[in-house]
Amino acid sequence: MRDLFITGLIFGLLPFVFKRPWLGILLWSWLGYMNPHRLAWGFAYNMPFSMIVGGVTILAFMASKEKKEMLWTREVIVLLILTGWMLFTTFFAFYPDLAWFQWNKVWKIMLMVLLTVLIINERYKLHWLVWVIALSFGFYGVKGGIFTIINGGVYRVQGPTGTFIGGNNEMALALVMTIPLIRYLHLQETRKWVKIGLASAMVLTGVAAIGSQSRGGMLAMVAMGLFLWVKSRNKIVTGFYMLIAVAIMASIMPQAWYDRMNTIKSYQQDQSAQGRINAWHTAFNVAKDRITGGGFDMFRPPTFRQYAPDPWNVHDVHSIYFEMLGEQGFIGFALFMLLGMLAWIRARQIIKRCKHDPERKWAADLAAMIQVSLIGYAVAGAFLGMSHFDLPYHLMIILVLAAKFSGVLAKVVPVEGRVRGSELPHPSSRFSPESTGPRG
Repeated sequence: MRDLFITGLIFGLLPFVFKRPWLGILLWSWLGYMNPHRLAWGFAYNMPFSMIVGGVTILAFMASKEKKEMLWTREVIVLLILTGWMLFTTFFAFYPDLAWFQWNKVWKIMLMVLLTVLIINERYKLHWLVWVIALSFGFYGVKGGIFTIINGGVYRVQGPTGTFIGGNNEMALALVMTIPLIRYLHLQETRKWVKIGLASAMVLTGVAAIGSQSRGGMLAMVAMGLFLWVKSRNKIVTGFYMLIAVAIMASIMPQAWYDRMNTIKSYQQDQSAQGRINAWHTAFNVAKDRITGGGFDMFRPPTFRQYAPDPWNVHDVHSIYFEMLGEQGFIGFALFMLLGMLAWIRARQIIKRCKHDPERKWAADLAAMIQVSLIGYAVAGAFLGMSHFDLPYHLMIILVLAAKFSGVLAKVVPVEGRVRGSELPHPSSRFSPESTGPRG
């Protein structure tokens, strides 16, 4: 029954995508982040829904009469170069079959992320996209928070199998990155009952992240929480919600959880930690030896035999930084870090120009909360190999769109031509609380 419902819902929405391609971006994001088909047990479980929706979205967009403009910002250009470099390194990968299999996933993610720039062309559409992302992960946050409270934190919160967020560590990272997005929606919302629901979702998502029992997630929660408080417009309200989450955690988490978290201090005696450090050395040695790195999925026993300090301690790399360094070499690692730095600078630019303008304050809020999300990704990612997770790339593109709709980007470069000199219209002419779509 669940399979029929999910399949019927997705195919029932496809006609709307043909009429409004931007709905395809929302539907693809929902499928990619929430993975509702992985909650089924029958034929829908392995259905290529994302590929179907992505194909329909591209066809609908190409057939539409909408103006097709690409924002050739520095972030977009670096993302394209990074994608091209990953393709190049795949030709020289240690394990070609595994590398091309992974590349087949990565290029589709990057394509849809870049299509977001082309298709999301109004502020209310961007607002809906943030809602979809927040609700997709928020579903697991609310569900996982309730699960943790009911069971006293004994069991780990995990995601659906066969997805980016299937493990407890991966789920923790996604939830940590989601809390600031929920906070952004909370800041923009005017309906009291929705604000209460979003506030509750924030607290429960925080509890779920702790309930994952991920040590990297715990460190990310601390870093994200502190930065969220610093960046929040209303520090008293934010601090109150954080205290509630901490109080719940302190009252329900078992001693086993505290014992596990305390192993962070004694990583020298932790076999898992030592295995990760060995893998990090391996990644660095591969990057020194090969300008193209080892290619996707290179952390295999033969690689460790040749490059690891301890050749028999084979372990997953568990770090976005060393994963990118080992697989893509120093060039790929530099592009990856440059992309993150440019996104951070863009967010600062938006905050500086918009925070004192009531009509553009939404953009400053969004930029600040995306900064908090990226902090969570940077900290949790230090202990988790998710350098190809689509959410951080999507958030970077959302920053570009926020800069466009808030008037921070003064010029647009069309796909078919050079830079135009006309300035973008003021965001108030594109979106207002009375316009169609969710209120911002």
